[in-house]
Amino acid sequence: MRQKFQTRRFSSLAIAAMSLCAASAATALDVGQALNKVDAQLAQNYAGLDALYKDLHAQPELGFQEVKTAARLAKEMRALGFEVTEKIGQTGIVAIFKNGPGKTVLVRTELDALPMEEKSGLPFASKVKAQWNGAESPVAHSCGHDIHMASWVGTAKTLLALKDQWKGTLMFVGQPAEETVNGAQGMINDGLFKRFGKPDMGFALHVSSEPAGLVAYKPGVVSSNSDGLDIVFKGRGGHGSMPSATIDPIMMASRFVVDVQSVISREKDASQFGVITVGAFQSGTVGNIIPDSAQLRGTIRSYTPEVRKVLHTGIERTAKAVADMSGAETPQVKIIKGGNAVVNDAVLTETTAGVFKAAFGPRAVLMPAPISASEDYSDFIIAGVPSVFFMIGGSDPAKYAELKAAGKPVPVNHSPFFAPVAEPSIKTGVRAMTLAVMNVMQ
Repeated sequence: MRQKFQTRRFSSLAIAAMSLCAASAATALDVGQALNKVDAQLAQNYAGLDALYKDLHAQPELGFQEVKTAARLAKEMRALGFEVTEKIGQTGIVAIFKNGPGKTVLVRTELDALPMEEKSGLPFASKVKAQWNGAESPVAHSCGHDIHMASWVGTAKTLLALKDQWKGTLMFVGQPAEETVNGAQGMINDGLFKRFGKPDMGFALHVSSEPAGLVAYKPGVVSSNSDGLDIVFKGRGGHGSMPSATIDPIMMASRFVVDVQSVISREKDASQFGVITVGAFQSGTVGNIIPDSAQLRGTIRSYTPEVRKVLHTGIERTAKAVADMSGAETPQVKIIKGGNAVVNDAVLTETTAGVFKAAFGPRAVLMPAPISASEDYSDFIIAGVPSVFFMIGGSDPAKYAELKAAGKPVPVNHSPFFAPVAEPSIKTGVRAMTLAVMNVMQ
């Protein structure tokens, strides 16, 4: 999930209270009986899933470079009896299993990792490095996609072992490049739904820093729109002792970083979510030279098209105004479209929530608000696949409670210290996904 989970963190207790107010939908599945069967399969399969998770964690690959990762998952799925096609959207995979007439259901996992150093201290921590933006970078699964992949394979194993309990076609999709929010569209552009048919519905999950064992769901908007920001302010360089002979791009860029926040505080509806963050500021070489340009890069987040437009317009106007104040030429402003908000299907979410509440009790909770992070699973939804994107917890519950009690931060996704506890996270992922899929394939 691109720059994920610097989020409005949802309190487990608050959400649990809210979940009691959510309507419990009738389910087509005997959830208790099905859960017992899923757990029996997990008891047999977990050792293999744990080994898969550790191997994937130790050998992460960046977006559109997931050659070994895709091959490993393809091998796992072929061994189960899926018909697997590789290299969809460069490094994506599609695994199909037909089990009689019925609905076609998509289950998505991501394959890619992040260009960052891991500092989790795990014995199987990544030491991998790869080329990223023209330079060598450490690579780590600090977003949790390794947990997702292990849960995905575990769900496939469980569903096939229980194939007398459901009917229809499974479409398991291993998507590349989620972190750059263009892998899903890459698969669609490569004919994903033309070649394999459009599913009737879809499911995806994401691990979070909430306590392991938690399952969180929400109808409607679940994640944010995300766009990239790249601005180059052009000045006139010169000696640091003679600033009057220059046009200082660092001054312009600095003004912009501060002034653009007025778009959030004064132009955006105060009740609506919107974020403009500058995360990179690059200019100059030494302290006594005023450079001739300064580059800023950042991220823009929103939930609605209306707020998205306000932020884009405000950024462009503020950048031009800052340059005009300095008598500089118009800056180069690029707003790079990223992911769209994930919007869960209301009816499918209600049905799935009923299954989660029956299976997990008070650990199945209603999210009070969308997360501020972004996800390109939205492209599958926009292409016409009604879906449920849900969250699972990943933090050790005791450690989570200890940190909260001490007022210390819990490591979140994209932190170098983010390290979900594997067994409860993967088992929760398999339970939740398997039951959700079985429920709609009765």
